[in-house]
Amino acid sequence: MKPINWLLGLLAIALIAVGAGVFIWSGAYNIAADNPHWPLTERLMSTLRDRSIAAQASDVVVPALDNDSLIRTGAGNYDAMCVGCHLKPGVERSEASAGLYPAPPNLTTRRTDDAARAFWVIKHGIKMSGMPAWGLSMEDEHIWGMVAFLRQLPDMTPESYRELVSASGGHSHGGQEDQPQDGGDKPTDAHEEETKPRSHDDAPPHEH
Repeated sequence: MKPINWLLGLLAIALIAVGAGVFIWSGAYNIAADNPHWPLTERLMSTLRDRSIAAQASDVVVPALDNDSLIRTGAGNYDAMCVGCHLKPGVERSEASAGLYPAPPNLTTRRTDDAARAFWVIKHGIKMSGMPAWGLSMEDEHIWGMVAFLRQLPDMTPESYRELVSASGGHSHGGQEDQPQDGGDKPTDAHEEETKPRSHDDAPPHEH
């Protein structure tokens, strides 16, 4: 290739880099969650996300998930940790699900067929999506409980969901949330009852 072509190529790359830098620094891009991505941006990000998860989850070994005890445990943790975004039977939207972008999937209508993918997403989360990495405070066994529960969720009625959550024992996942902070016994005073996570069914109504 002629030297002039090399120079033109380098100049084009430099101009693109400078232009991108000016665009980013200017603040012209609207990053608000109520302003959707450009179609091309959304397509690229969706492809990047899906291919990344597929590659990262390819080595996950799925255990037996048809276990009633595992499903019950998953129900309690889902109700305590997930319904605000991913909803529950009989609820079509919430404050969080309406305001997040990209919108979190409604897991009461979306069947969880790929257990390895679901486990990886719950454990590691997804950057810049609002999906946390629950594996930082949750043991793998309990994450598999949530996966086992999610496989049953689309077939549940509001009544069967409430019954399963009531039988679950509530929020318990073997991680830091279950451990006393000072190395002693877990507190049993009134403060514990005040700070204990409650089911969304028990949350008091509020006005905007």
